[in-house]
Amino acid sequence: MLAVAVLAAGKGTRMKSDLPKVLQPLAGATLVERVLSSCEQLSPERRLLIVGHQAERVQQSLARYEGLEFVLQQPQNGTGHAVQQLLEPLAGFTGELLVLNGDVPLLRPETLGQLLERHRASGAAVTLLTARLADPSGYGRVLAGDDGRVERIVEHRDCTEAQRQVNLINAGIYCFDWEKLAAVLPRLRSDNDQGELYLTDTVAMLSPAMHLEVADADEINGINDRLQLAQCEAVLQQRLREHWMREGVTFTDPASCTLSDGTRFGRDVVVEPQCHFRGSNEIGSGCRIGPGCLLENSQVGEGSQILHAVLREASVGPNAAVGPFTQLRPGARLAAGCHVGNFVEIKNSTLADGVKVNHLSYIGDADLGAAVNVGAGTITANYDGVRKHRTVIGAGSKTGANSVLVAPITLGANVTVGAGSTLTRDVPSGALALGRARQLVKENWTGPR
Repeated sequence: MLAVAVLAAGKGTRMKSDLPKVLQPLAGATLVERVLSSCEQLSPERRLLIVGHQAERVQQSLARYEGLEFVLQQPQNGTGHAVQQLLEPLAGFTGELLVLNGDVPLLRPETLGQLLERHRASGAAVTLLTARLADPSGYGRVLAGDDGRVERIVEHRDCTEAQRQVNLINAGIYCFDWEKLAAVLPRLRSDNDQGELYLTDTVAMLSPAMHLEVADADEINGINDRLQLAQCEAVLQQRLREHWMREGVTFTDPASCTLSDGTRFGRDVVVEPQCHFRGSNEIGSGCRIGPGCLLENSQVGEGSQILHAVLREASVGPNAAVGPFTQLRPGARLAAGCHVGNFVEIKNSTLADGVKVNHLSYIGDADLGAAVNVGAGTITANYDGVRKHRTVIGAGSKTGANSVLVAPITLGANVTVGAGSTLTRDVPSGALALGRARQLVKENWTGPR
């Protein structure tokens, strides 16, 4: 059996934030969410989160995780003290305990799988994750033999000159035989500079102790301040871009674009500079996105082009064109072949196949039938000061420039609205609708003197 414990009790003072450190966002997910995701493939029987600072807030943020157990550490007196809090909830548990840190979000699931496999195969009491750093200053050195057996861990300040030349460091990720760990946890002592109980001290009490060296040292990067948060963001973004480029996506300027884990691309998509994807997005094959786009929780059908546009909780059908300078707000639904052009805003509206809204228009709370042509400057006036109302425009209709449709209103099929009209009543199919003042011309006008 396997239990996973995530240490998430710290305040994170150096973040200088009202938000707990483990709730800081990284590529669209919190740090602790990324740590929890990294161990999902291991299918642990128990998952425990050790909380302390703003414990209730952390717990509320993870309410969607079924079966996640919360263990309170109060006060926070070191990593060893944190794991001591598991003695009661894990009483009678037999198996392995994987200990992760809530501020180390870049671990790959494959690495944790290898750590667990090494631990089980070696029969070790503890197996720790290690890494080799070009500059190991400040890290505890792991002194180990060629067979992977750990002799001991020496803190940097206690190292001899020879030991400081060792660049193998402790990553702070452990896999324990729980029963053996539980037997030594009460023996931890706080006679150190910080006056805390260190989980590291258990390694010297357990035998045999083994280690697994991680291939990519970036995986064990911890986050203590905003600089390290930005560094981890850069690593994660590079991973995401490299993954999708291998899957057939072209980034013309990869470093200028940012992705989320929830974004999915088809093949032969071209992403141009300064495009950003947030939340869950589905981009169909053959699309061109950008330059200068922001997509959040949106879908784009195959062969569509999105240029200098913002899409939030919107969907665009295949072979459509959106932009430049277009905003699709939540509830915007564009079907196949739609064209939405410059300085157009669409909100909570459905556009059927082949609709064109090419210039300077606002379409809100509306349903447009197939092949509707919306003239420049057309506005659906959907708000009466209290409630929102819908506008319905039948297939094949067209509006002239600077038209205002005051909702609730329904225009039938193949209606023509004259330019400059303000309509307040329904219009039957096949009609011409005009709602403007009669033009008055005074010849030989000299104006007031």
